[in-house]
Amino acid sequence: MTVRFPAGAIGLLPSADALTVGDPRVVRFLGALSARLLAPSVARAHPELGSLGFFLRRAELARTAETLRKTDQHTVRRPRGLIFHVPPANVDTVFVYSWALSALAGNRNVVRLSRRSAGAADAVLAALNDALADADPVIARTQRMVAYGRDDAVTAELSAACDLRVLWGGDASVTELRRFPLSPLARDLTFPDRSSFAALSATGWLAAGDDARRTAADGYANDVYWFDQAACSSPRALYVTGTPADVKKALESFRRELADAVARRGWTVDAAMAVEKRVRAYGLAADGRATGVRFPSNELAWLRLADAGEPPRGWLGTGVVAVARLDALRDLAPLITPRDQTLSHFGFGAGELRGLVEAVPGRGLDRIVPFGQALSFAPVWDGHDLLEEFTTRTTIRG
Repeated sequence: MTVRFPAGAIGLLPSADALTVGDPRVVRFLGALSARLLAPSVARAHPELGSLGFFLRRAELARTAETLRKTDQHTVRRPRGLIFHVPPANVDTVFVYSWALSALAGNRNVVRLSRRSAGAADAVLAALNDALADADPVIARTQRMVAYGRDDAVTAELSAACDLRVLWGGDASVTELRRFPLSPLARDLTFPDRSSFAALSATGWLAAGDDARRTAADGYANDVYWFDQAACSSPRALYVTGTPADVKKALESFRRELADAVARRGWTVDAAMAVEKRVRAYGLAADGRATGVRFPSNELAWLRLADAGEPPRGWLGTGVVAVARLDALRDLAPLITPRDQTLSHFGFGAGELRGLVEAVPGRGLDRIVPFGQALSFAPVWDGHDLLEEFTTRTTIRG
């Protein structure tokens, strides 16, 4: 096992030093981390860290901390205790969002990092350790980020000690980790396999101006290329609504704009990924689930789905757009399952979006966001208010 933050720290479990909800020492530390992540050299090398740095900016953290501290005379909000986070290996930065909100809530934290993490994750860890130089020593004493391979003894120790275990990843990973018992008062907060889609109104697209189309295409490219389209909120299919004629016209334009956006942003796909995409795309065609496959470049693959009711919920590779037509957005409602998380959209009115949510039977669609925000983290994720999850409330009656 290696303790990666604080670098060189000894011991698996953090100290019992007390932090408070919205602790100003944590706010200052996270603000310093934000400044380092927003440095031009870091943002150029890892664009996704710009979003993380913006999420952690000091002014926003101060507002969140103030909201956490506000309670009525009959309620006191307190940290939950020791939080054990197990983030996914396929999204390099999600561990920072989860950990930062928990630390802001005043918790002691242990984050298990994948030994496969590199690139953006290494840049974050470097920034975290660098920011410690000016931080209150309590930060180093109460926070741990560790990397270890399969070690049941370590996982069992952390599980037994924690007050909340936060599990991200595939269904199999979550099930595997749940076999390690928690203390009777602890519980799990799980984020298992999810899938996400995008929706484009042909009417809205055709009525939009050039700048709006360009911005939308840029946003969709970010949603598709960050994290190699493997994040739970990455769109796996694109539903285009409207008449067949309008959809055909809108798609022709959208394809051009998306190709231009990919070239403009410099997104690339290596040969191995291009082969992976072809194997998976032709596999869908062989199964009868795709009736058209186009590869205009290594960067983009366009699939025409045979049945709108059977969208691909598994990963197909980076830069895959699987398209199906619907008459109207509300026709998407019966296709939604509890596994479906995010719908990114362009060209729809607020009434149409709300109507879709109200028509979805049971759970499904925890987030509806514009193109470009599918991967933007928020304190409410998968329908869970993380600030509430990371705190407890004591009620007082005189």
